[in-house]
Amino acid sequence: MKNILLTGLLIAASFGAFAQNEVSNHGKKITSAGAIPATELSAKMDNKTEMPAKVEGVVESVCKVKGCWMQVKTGNGETMRVTFKDYGFFVPKDIVGKTVVVEGTAETTTTPVADLRHFAQDAGKSKAEIEKITEPEKALTFVADGVIVKK
Repeated sequence: MKNILLTGLLIAASFGAFAQNEVSNHGKKITSAGAIPATELSAKMDNKTEMPAKVEGVVESVCKVKGCWMQVKTGNGETMRVTFKDYGFFVPKDIVGKTVVVEGTAETTTTPVADLRHFAQDAGKSKAEIEKITEPEKALTFVADGVIVKK
């Protein structure tokens, strides 16, 4: 009986160890090969308004409504909004703090106040916080064709 219990515990532990290496794919199937750290993307962009890229970073926040965008840390307290090509796929809403690889197009954009307020509402911000948004925002953004979420 002890052997059966010990064997069962070892099998359960091995499943847990293997599960930590799993990833989930969303959108176009991509690999993490060749991804640059999100902290280096701004320098790689230089003065370009857009460029194809594959980037790896940590998720800071996700749309709480349906996972239709996420913010990825780019360093120095800054983030990059990642949306998904043609609104064609979403990511899980519980991936804050997880590492992701995104492949698609990095862009320097100006986001209108109405969109910023919509994003704030999706993120669960208070009405007072939303009303404080009064200026458009120029920022580094990303439109992803595919996303890998590392578990």
